Amino acid sequence: MRILHLLNHTNRLNGHVHAAVDLACEQVRQGHMACIASGGGDFDPLLTRFGVETTRIDHTRKPLTLLKSEMALHGLIRRWRPDIIHAHMMTSAVLAWPLCRLMGTPLVTTVHNEFEKSAILMGLGDRVIAVSEAVGLSMEGRGVSSAKLRVVLNGTIGSARFEGRSAFKADLVSPSIVFVGGLHPRKGLPFLIEAFNQVYQIYPQANLYIIGEGPHEQDYRQMASGLPSSSAIHFLGAKEDPFVWMAAGDIFVLPSLADPAPLVICEAREAGCAVIGSSVGGIPQLLEHGEAGIIVPAENAGALAEALALLLSNNAVLNEWKQRSQTHIERLTIRRVAEETLVVYREACKARGQSVPG
Repeated sequence: MRILHLLNHTNRLNGHVHAAVDLACEQVRQGHMACIASGGGDFDPLLTRFGVETTRIDHTRKPLTLLKSEMALHGLIRRWRPDIIHAHMMTSAVLAWPLCRLMGTPLVTTVHNEFEKSAILMGLGDRVIAVSEAVGLSMEGRGVSSAKLRVVLNGTIGSARFEGRSAFKADLVSPSIVFVGGLHPRKGLPFLIEAFNQVYQIYPQANLYIIGEGPHEQDYRQMASGLPSSSAIHFLGAKEDPFVWMAAGDIFVLPSLADPAPLVICEAREAGCAVIGSSVGGIPQLLEHGEAGIIVPAENAGALAEALALLLSNNAVLNEWKQRSQTHIERLTIRRVAEETLVVYREACKARGQSVPG
């Protein structure tokens, strides 16, 4: 099958980009042809290395730019002749929809960030992929027909991004608690800092490592600096491959206030951490609804502190939850994601009356 992916850019440190790059590389690995049309970015050399074609389509939201991009996309479709177009962001879906109608090409969209108001525009697809059951229910509640919606849970294990991964292992002081994410309110970091400060009073040997960057970094640093636990809270900045820190950590925590299906949960489980996640979005599904990780209410530092204390109080309990993180971990492979996505592509082709490529 010939698959044309559309997304804003291919830069690192963006979940929907990582998911699209992983998928395109795996599709080529499975014998398909894939092309990513975007504004370009960090992952273009990797895509080329794995046989994914890349081309530039500017997604900047300016009328004249979008008009030129529409013309460029029309030419690309005529030249490349995709069997399916897969749009990963709202601008991509809006660019693709009229051309798909005009040229008879099936359109599949993936909802990566359903909490955004503009996500309703992803309903333009002939089939709409939700990255978790929670996202599917949310989109259905917002008016997208259940006949269009399909759930393909995110997964990262076996990703091309991780081939040749460095054997370097971070030097963390145990017991270590690791957070990886953007430093903005949606990720709920203040609740983790507060929870850590509570358990630090009982377990002063514990350390919290914060990996990521964002607009609220200075606010969070200032918050931590005024706490008794400040010397044990370490801001490490953004890392190209946070996995090596997770692999060295004991406990991974994601206290998000909203999160459709965070890839970092898959990576933390692959790294063998005991995992704590909040009960929002796709996090419970990625944690096998509590079988593979501890689920706590969002915005509740007290509940998060209790979960941390449980793991810090007893090595046997900590090791049990590390082992439990491997429960059904085979469901988190990129191979499974690509295979389930192919089924959706074939449905979209049939819905449009198109022949389904072998």
